[in-house]
Amino acid sequence: MAVKFRKGFFESQLGKDIRDALQSMMLDDNYNTTASYSADTAQYPDNLIPFVDRHMNYLSTHPHVEASQYVANIKLMSRLT
Repeated sequence: MAVKFRKGFFESQLGKDIRDALQSMMLDDNYNTTASYSADTAQYPDNLIPFVDRHMNYLSTHPHVEASQYVANIKLMSRLT
């Protein structure tokens, strides 16, 4: 089964807005935004995918996910306090 992509997501205004929101979360100590494991050693030699990359890649490969709702859920799930 071929993976569908959200065409031009990374360059779109939506993609830029989502990236800004995720990066803001990384700067806020109230969120757990640690890197997670990635098996892609070509792109991530230390096997750690940064928080922003992980979620941007997910949204790019899942075009039917509502991006703003996804970010709202990530905020709820990663909130520390």
